[in-house]
Amino acid sequence: MSLEDNPMSPMFRIDVSAKSEPQPNMTSEELTVQLLRQMLVGQQKQTKLLGELVAQNAAMQKQRAGELQQWKDAHPQLSRACRRAAETLSEVQTEFLQSVTEEIEDSGEHLVEGEYMLNEFIDRFGPRMAHLNGILQVLAQLGTGEPVAEQQQH
Repeated sequence: MSLEDNPMSPMFRIDVSAKSEPQPNMTSEELTVQLLRQMLVGQQKQTKLLGELVAQNAAMQKQRAGELQQWKDAHPQLSRACRRAAETLSEVQTEFLQSVTEEIEDSGEHLVEGEYMLNEFIDRFGPRMAHLNGILQVLAQLGTGEPVAEQQQH
């Protein structure tokens, strides 16, 4: 049965055979050198592709940072308000984490032993923590880079 007849055959093929056949009188050292050269060419191609990916990713991040800065420049008061809100919410998050850690200390043994208790704990604290973290992240990104004390002096 050929690959073309097999309905489960891959959509592409990879040729793993050497492009240049080793000479019958080639020593093992010469064969090793030839294989190492082929590996080097492959690694150089990988390095080039990774460099292109890094450059593309950096360009996207730079564009996003520019867009974010344009938004902050267009909405300076809202940006400062986001910064103040993020700082306040950070304090709320600290208190929330304190209550979570106290709950874990108080019922840690039950959490380890019982799946029901663990599920109840996750249901009770998980969504709130996830949402709080998401909101805090957005506010922090939209807030200006100036600390609130410096903003109040302006």
